This record gives sequence, structure tokens and C-alpha cells, in this order.
Amino acid sequence: MKKIEYGFRITHINNIPYIDKTGFVLADSQLASENYIAIGDTNVIDKRKVRINGINLTKYIPFYFGPRSVMLYVIQNGYNGVKKQKAEDIVYCVIRISDIIANNINCIFSDGHALNAITRFHTQEELPQLNNIISYNDVYAHYWVSEEDIDLKRRKEAELLIEKELPREYIRGYIVYNKEAKERLAGYGISENRIVINSNYYF
Repeated sequence: MKKIEYGFRITHINNIPYIDKTGFVLADSQLASENYIAIGDTNVIDKRKVRINGINLTKYIPFYFGPRSVMLYVIQNGYNGVKKQKAEDIVYCVIRISDIIANNINCIFSDGHALNAITRFHTQEELPQLNNIISYNDVYAHYWVSEEDIDLKRRKEAELLIEKELPREYIRGYIVYNKEAKERLAGYGISENRIVINSNYYF
């Protein structure tokens, strides 16, 4: 049976030199870059500023448990007022869940979209039981519209939420859309053995 082993965070390719040097930090961190290119849905970002179940989501750095997220679909198509981005300009930053567990990184995780009323949040201590709580098939689903399972979209958007920051050492590698994107990362000084081309992770 396939298991969830990785966390994925998508970003603009021009952010990679900064991320590979600094890691992930919150927007209000002293280490935050003024030149960081945000590609997410600002409406969703604003909604996350409201406490959900007593949790301030803006104090966490979100990762998805699977590829081809709903957010990526929105970004690639320019929906919801989001600026459209080409697939080759979007990079997956990949972390390993076992590294988060082994090093006691402060985190929580959700079993679905963090803003959904029925979503449950789980503690750092429950992360080793991740695959008993979240389904691999749900988060790796290529599409999420199903008359038989109207809750699939919510579950696909389950998140790992890292508190405050995550050092660069936890980035195992990067996934890009094509050869041209790989060459751009290599030009930034990223070792080629840390770059994987996988167009199937895009729309």
C-alpha cells in the first residue's frame, strides 16, 4: 500500500535562490525577502488570518501532502483573480515527513482544507500516524470532482503546517515541469541531482 512520505510547497521559480539559502520563513519574519514573488490566492491568504478552531494559521508554513493541488490548478489557469503562471515558472519544494518527525519540528496537520468547518486538526504527536488519518489516494488524486464523493476536494487539500520556519536543510529537492525549468534551477546553483522533472505533477 502506498504511503504519504513527502510534503510539497509550490513557489515561483525566481524564489528558489532565496529559499535554497534561507529556507521557509513567515511573511513577517526578519529574514523575509522583499523580492519574494507570491503566487497564491490572496482571498484565501486573507481568510487564514482569522483564527480557525483557535489556531492562527498565519503562524504556520503550509505544505500539501500530495501534488496537483487545487491551488496549483487555480494558479495555472488564473482563476479567482489570481495572476496566471506558466507551469515552468512553478516549482515544488519537497520535504520528507520522516525528517519532520525525527527532528521534532513544531507542527500540526489537517485532514482537509484548513478553512473548512468539518476539517479536523491533529497534533505533532499524531504525525507518525499520518497514514492512518489521511488517505494517500485522496491527496494524490488527479481530480477532485466526484458525484460519489463530494468531500474528496476538501480531503485532497489536507495540509502539514510547520510553525514559524523550516531551515533549508529540510528541503530534499525540487520538482519542475520541464528541462528548461531544470536548467534555470541549475543556473541558480542548485545541484542537478536535487532537481526532478515531472510534468505529471502539473495541469
